[in-house]
Amino acid sequence: MEKNGKTIVLGVIGSDCHAVGNKILDYAFTQAGFNVINIGVLSPQEDFINAAVETNADAIIVSSLYGHGEIDCRGMKEKCLEAGLEDILLYVGGNLVVGKQDFADVKKRFIAMGFDRVYPPGTDPQVGIKDLKHDLGIE
Repeated sequence: MEKNGKTIVLGVIGSDCHAVGNKILDYAFTQAGFNVINIGVLSPQEDFINAAVETNADAIIVSSLYGHGEIDCRGMKEKCLEAGLEDILLYVGGNLVVGKQDFADVKKRFIAMGFDRVYPPGTDPQVGIKDLKHDLGIE
């Protein structure tokens, strides 16, 4: 497996302890050549941002499965800007809201919050990998 020189910070935000998806994403992005900084589960926004600053990361990938992603992710883009991460890509995916909501509406809200890509539950990791390579200009 060839490294592509790009670093991503990966983790599960807020009070969410879903570790299996996190491990799957870690494996998939590592196999795709990314340097993965996995901050694990139960991670506040600050942990993602601090890890991104410390490692000069190219992207932050936020996972959330317990339905409170929208609350947990509010203000994250602003905190990235405050930390000097103007160019960092912000991706988010999973069960981001409580209840049955139209994903198109959910996606619009996350884009409005400053996220570059938003994925519904059950998205194949290869979709995010392909998007990330495209967004970083490495494919």
